[in-house]
Amino acid sequence: MTGNITVAIIPARGGSKGIPGKNLRRVGGVALIERAVRAAAAASGIDLVVVSTDHPGIASTAAAAGARVIERPAHLAGDSATSESALLHALDVLEADGVRVGTVVFVQATSPFIASEGISEAVGHIVSRRFDSVFSAHETFGFLWGRDAAGRAVAINHDATHRPRRQDRDPHFLETGAFYAFDAAGFRTAGHRFFGRVGIVEVPERTAIEIDDEHQLALADSLAALLDGAPEPITASALVTDFDGVHTDDTASVDTDGRETVRVSREDGMGVSRLRHAGIPMLILSTEQNAVVARRAEKLRVPVLHGIDDKAAALAAWAAERGIRLADVAYVGNDVNDLGALGIVGWPVAVANAHPAVRAAARVVLTRRGGEGAVREVIERMLGG
Repeated sequence: MTGNITVAIIPARGGSKGIPGKNLRRVGGVALIERAVRAAAAASGIDLVVVSTDHPGIASTAAAAGARVIERPAHLAGDSATSESALLHALDVLEADGVRVGTVVFVQATSPFIASEGISEAVGHIVSRRFDSVFSAHETFGFLWGRDAAGRAVAINHDATHRPRRQDRDPHFLETGAFYAFDAAGFRTAGHRFFGRVGIVEVPERTAIEIDDEHQLALADSLAALLDGAPEPITASALVTDFDGVHTDDTASVDTDGRETVRVSREDGMGVSRLRHAGIPMLILSTEQNAVVARRAEKLRVPVLHGIDDKAAALAAWAAERGIRLADVAYVGNDVNDLGALGIVGWPVAVANAHPAVRAAARVVLTRRGGEGAVREVIERMLGG
């Protein structure tokens, strides 16, 4: 690729003290690095998306999402390395390959809800030469305070003796850290992301969460269903599910003779019927050896393998017998004994109330809980509604 192009660069090193493996952690079922690549690629004016990393897992995930990967040297990947150093290295590599970069968009994967429209606006400001560098920020009317050497509160952006109404105040802008854009030549000269005429790209405050700890990661995951819009379709050609905690609410009633009963969802039954009529293979795979599993599978007219200790091996054998690629299988689980199966399929799916380790391993996290229509939800997303 040659010419004066606009490149989005996402620095994503493997080390992270606050959240180990942070850039591969999932929000709404999608790895943070993949979310960043998608947001940048969807923005108008972006010609190339690049991920700079020292981590093979990040590299493979980024490449699968459509990014060009640049290997980041170890001396630029430590805790003391700056983002600017990674950006300059990436520019050097690109320009050594004959790629002439005119505009750089620096995107941070730790911001999971980046609006592509904001990146497009940022590019427009730089390409039109309205500004030399811009950054994303949201409007705030908050009263900011600091502390002096004695620990006393000091008003920063207001007069503490005068409290005007919101509508009578000018707003301030809080930097989100999600993205920055700047002229490539100016950045090389300045060595910093802020230089020349600096502009602001306003983004909604609800998208401004930045992930630095597990609490923020959990909060972002909870917000994903509200902020991501329409869920990603599941393009799997076969469905395999756990039973307890997926078809059921993971509880059982036991009578005096030791017989168990479980609670299931009738709408799951309708979903399975639709899947069967669509000709899509399905299997129930359960660790429990229990008659109730067999009876429910018989009712649904779905084959079942139960009493299975190694779910991954059983799933792989079932798929191989039918000539189905594991990449085309969706597996729905809820607990840690599902992790092996989730790890070998192309579509690992977690019910809404799954164990945190299962949610972290999932590509898709459903909005419904086990026994409350989770199976119907995954089937609807496979069939397109």
